[in-house]
Amino acid sequence: MSRLSEQLLAGRFVVTAEIAPPKGIDVTETLAVANRLEGMAAINVTDNQGANMRLSASALAALLAREQLEPVLQITCRDRNRMALQSDLLGAAAHGIENLLLLSGDHACFGDHPDARPVFDLDSVQLLQVVETLQRGVDMVGESLAGTPTFFPGAAVAPEAEPFELMFRKFEKKIEAGARFFQTQAVFSPEKIERFMDEARRYQTPVLAGVLLLKSARMARFLNEHIPGVRVPEHLVERLDKAHKPQAEGVAIARDMIAMARERCHGVHLMTLGREDLIPDLLS
Repeated sequence: MSRLSEQLLAGRFVVTAEIAPPKGIDVTETLAVANRLEGMAAINVTDNQGANMRLSASALAALLAREQLEPVLQITCRDRNRMALQSDLLGAAAHGIENLLLLSGDHACFGDHPDARPVFDLDSVQLLQVVETLQRGVDMVGESLAGTPTFFPGAAVAPEAEPFELMFRKFEKKIEAGARFFQTQAVFSPEKIERFMDEARRYQTPVLAGVLLLKSARMARFLNEHIPGVRVPEHLVERLDKAHKPQAEGVAIARDMIAMARERCHGVHLMTLGREDLIPDLLS
């Protein structure tokens, strides 16, 4: 059983963070950042986040596991067919990686290889079902495995997406498919996360609120214009616009969201986009 699953099952409020693999093979700085995050319950390793090509997420997750750090391996459906997805899942298990965050993935047209052909052979719900199948000791076509993997699979949810009913039905489908925990997309509205948690609580599946560090009003406006399911309220954009030190204001906003999550969620997932040094300030 992974440490993350143990802490969530014990009812502890957990804090996770994320790192992106480097665009290249030099992992020196990335591992140094990861070791500074050793106090986190787990460290998410992003999978070509934003459809931008980087070092394999599974390779970096394996290196973290070797360093006795607790990885959450993100796997997206964008770049692999069902054979490759199963292979990567088995490879992760062979490295002792149990925590997964299973995602559909951003479309390739938004990234640095816009001409790449996306796969999307499966979606995130189907990928959760694949994980359940592998844990029964067989692959998708019923062939027996030499050794059965153990996973703690998680999924994403967007509490601020509309229509609410459609979003929530997908949340339910992911639970039915085997999701054992959720990380939300970045949330900025206490009212919307409260509405979501009021409905989600009856499923007793842990939810970690996604807390994104806003660095400027420009960044907030970009999120509103280009990132589906994420909405920075106008009053927060104005706070950042008027702030003498926008990043310090972003830290204050993130603190408010963490305080809100402590009352309503099972933990937080911190997205600091290269400013992992600010995490102690966010949690203070």
